Amino acid sequence: MTIADLDFDLTDTELSVRETARRFAMDVLRPVGIDMDKMTAEAAISKDSPYWGVFEKYNELGFNTVDPDMAPLDQARLNVIVSEELSKGDVGLALSLGVAGFPNMAAKATGNPEVIEKFQVGQLGCWAITEPDHGSDMVDFDELAVGENGKRPRPNCIAKADGNEYVISGQKSAWVSNGSIAETAALYCAVETHEGKTGGGVFVVPLDGPNVTRGKPLEKLGQRPLNQGEIFFDQVRIPADNMVAGPENYSFMTSMTLVTANCLMGVSFAGVAMAAFEMALEYAKERVQGGVPIIQHQSVKARLFEMYRQVEVARSMARRAYYYNMASGKVDLSVAITSKVTCTQAAFDVASDAIQIFGGNGISREYPIEKLFRDARLSMIEDGCNEVLGLVGGDLIAA
Repeated sequence: MTIADLDFDLTDTELSVRETARRFAMDVLRPVGIDMDKMTAEAAISKDSPYWGVFEKYNELGFNTVDPDMAPLDQARLNVIVSEELSKGDVGLALSLGVAGFPNMAAKATGNPEVIEKFQVGQLGCWAITEPDHGSDMVDFDELAVGENGKRPRPNCIAKADGNEYVISGQKSAWVSNGSIAETAALYCAVETHEGKTGGGVFVVPLDGPNVTRGKPLEKLGQRPLNQGEIFFDQVRIPADNMVAGPENYSFMTSMTLVTANCLMGVSFAGVAMAAFEMALEYAKERVQGGVPIIQHQSVKARLFEMYRQVEVARSMARRAYYYNMASGKVDLSVAITSKVTCTQAAFDVASDAIQIFGGNGISREYPIEKLFRDARLSMIEDGCNEVLGLVGGDLIAA
């Protein structure tokens, strides 16, 4: 089977960026990801973990910087190339590197140069939205998933106005990506404002103060190189200027963040689907059964074609959603959700089929395909489980 490179229209710059990202993914992310997958969660974030070298190299390569003179579509195309390639290497590391920039993006939304200066590109950030008692409630803005006569529990984390500051107390759950190691947070929590308003709020928060503590890093089924862990706030004071959004525009800000996150998830797991397909294709050419390489068997060829079809459908959906939401001047959460749900399901299905092609070797940790399968399984839950996102997306389409 000859696989065509459908990206025939890449510019010289895009080709160069793709090659750099591909080398970084294959030479650094994949082997480091495999090693970190075998570590305990504590060892994976220890001072001698290979993660820190990955983060330093990522910053050196400049994948997280934006040329202000570049057209939005050109920047979106580069972001898709980088995210897809890095996720093919190791999606856990790719997501960790991507979410590291969330506080910087939130700081820019304030328009305050002093706040932006404090939360710069290159810092290791996290997106602290998930809470122990809420889960997917945090992305179910219109309470579509609330049961009949149901009532959501009280917030686990709240920021209260006090003079020219906000005081933050409470907990974010073990699912905060980069939670155990982040220097800064884009914090989404309940708020009581200076004007007496209550609801949701978004803040940028440094995490190096004495009143911030962390729980143990989470031991997970997959995406183990992606650190996740609890964050506890005990009367943490921040300037009022660190507020990015208050109750009056919290839903809008959260929706826009979810657009970005879901678009990123779509592209990333299209990359995982590609990686699983490529591993299966290579193995099928080498593995001999019945006296011939198994790729010569009709059932294997049929399975590989179906995998290829799913990969390209996912890639096309991911790119259309990303370009529209990041470059058209418009946003559509239902499109972003469609991308996330489609691509994560494709990654899981393709990785599962790949294991079938590998046979017994597919369930052995000697081969990386079982890791991709575990990584893909988590994707249908993270950043909003697919079922709840489907409810949100369906409601948006029906509106």
